[in-house]
Amino acid sequence: MGILSTITTSLGFGVGTSIGLVIGYYMFIYFQPTDVKDPIIQPLVEVDPKALQQMFPEIPSWVKNPDYDRLDWLNKFIEYMWPYLDKAICKTARTIAKPIIAEQIPKYKIDSVEFEELNLGCLPPTFQGMKVYTTDEKELIMEPSVKWAGNPNITVVVKAFGLRATVQVVDLQVFASPRITLKPLVPSFPCFANIYVSLMEKPHVDFGLKLLGADVMSIPGLYRIVQEIIKDQVAKMYLWPKALEVQIMDPTKAMKLPVGILHVKVVGAEKLKKKDILGASDPYVKLKLTEEKLPSKKTTVKYKNLNPEWNEEFSIVVKDPESQVLELIVYDWEQIGKHEKMGMNVIPLKEITPDEPKVMTLNLLKTLDPNDPENEKSRGQLTVEVLYKPFKEDELPHNAEDSNAIEKAPEGTPASGGLLVITVHEAEDVEGKHHTNPFARLLFKGEERRTKHVKKNRDPRWGESFQFMLEEPPSNERLYVEVQSVSSKLGLLHPKESLGYVDIKLSDVVTNKRINEKYHLIDSRNGRIQIELQWRTP
Repeated sequence: MGILSTITTSLGFGVGTSIGLVIGYYMFIYFQPTDVKDPIIQPLVEVDPKALQQMFPEIPSWVKNPDYDRLDWLNKFIEYMWPYLDKAICKTARTIAKPIIAEQIPKYKIDSVEFEELNLGCLPPTFQGMKVYTTDEKELIMEPSVKWAGNPNITVVVKAFGLRATVQVVDLQVFASPRITLKPLVPSFPCFANIYVSLMEKPHVDFGLKLLGADVMSIPGLYRIVQEIIKDQVAKMYLWPKALEVQIMDPTKAMKLPVGILHVKVVGAEKLKKKDILGASDPYVKLKLTEEKLPSKKTTVKYKNLNPEWNEEFSIVVKDPESQVLELIVYDWEQIGKHEKMGMNVIPLKEITPDEPKVMTLNLLKTLDPNDPENEKSRGQLTVEVLYKPFKEDELPHNAEDSNAIEKAPEGTPASGGLLVITVHEAEDVEGKHHTNPFARLLFKGEERRTKHVKKNRDPRWGESFQFMLEEPPSNERLYVEVQSVSSKLGLLHPKESLGYVDIKLSDVVTNKRINEKYHLIDSRNGRIQIELQWRTP
């Protein structure tokens, strides 16, 4: 009886299951719901922008908004530089956070808070686009769209009451639209004095927080509370019009205008020490004012002479006589290799009485460190004559643009003549057949001047100025400038070759007072040279 009951139950289960499957399949195939509608197919061009943005939330800003520009080049740059930016940013963050933490932890009776691990991971942020605003003010406004879904490893160790707790931040995501303002724009590098950073809307911040190995953010309700607190706190501090201000330079110093002219006459030197193994040294002097970005002025080279006489005069624009210092450095010229410094000294402008010429004999020092024992050794003396002439009220420039005005010729200039200043800035696309170590050679009224050599460079930059005192305007004169290259190797074949030349009429500079142009080099395929000419009259 028991066996028969078991067999019957098994057969009933098998038959019932089979019949149920057949009925279910039949109902699924033949009984469809009547309220199901066919999907609406619509071209993307007919979809409104709001619906399209919901469908594709990751569309870059430059696609959604024509005011945004693409920044593929910047993203590629950051991608290559990220390993180095990561270390630099983390180092800066540690430096900034250390004093802040030290100031705050005593309030909460915490022994210490330290970074056990701090790196931003291998995934750099991406710029989805940037909008640039132009205004009538001296400022530049940019609004980049930044997204960063990174994998940083930030581990903080907190010690208090003899206990040690480890907090780790993982899977950080930040989406923000900051407004970056560079102002004021100034005529000194990097050309802006302050950076102002504001947020145009509350940022999106998402991250995981592990405490003692457990994910704290998985606690129900805590994630939303922490996220809103962060958004609100950041918005209170930096939501526009509030801003984070970072000062790059003192704008008052950057906008300083010329207040006078320093006339320097390099008279000569004596008892200089021999630097060359064979023969005497070949000295020349470089001079410039501190806090000035212009290249140094320099005298001619006096070959094989330890007691040289120059008697050469220079005029330098002064912007702050209270803080600026005249630097004088004597070098030994070398045909091959680096020029060796023979000695140096400085003259603070505040020690010079205005409108009174002063002859000074300076002991040459190795360094400006007063405690350097090497300065006790004799290196010779340098004699200079200085005269500081402050501008009168009617001569002072009234705005930054006036600082670019043409200077007047120094005292002693012939009344009917003037000072011709030639500045050789740079050349482009100069290339020799055998070598490219270019320098510029100037010929004017039988006098020859040369710039320094630049090794293996098709686009050399010199930035060197040359002055010619003339009895009359050079209206009928011409200036011959040739770019040449000399071989860096000792040899008789092709020691020097011409890379192109230009012959400039000087009548235009007499009329216009100043010309700054790029000239195409004759006998060069694509070479050009930039030369600035100034005619300064008394």
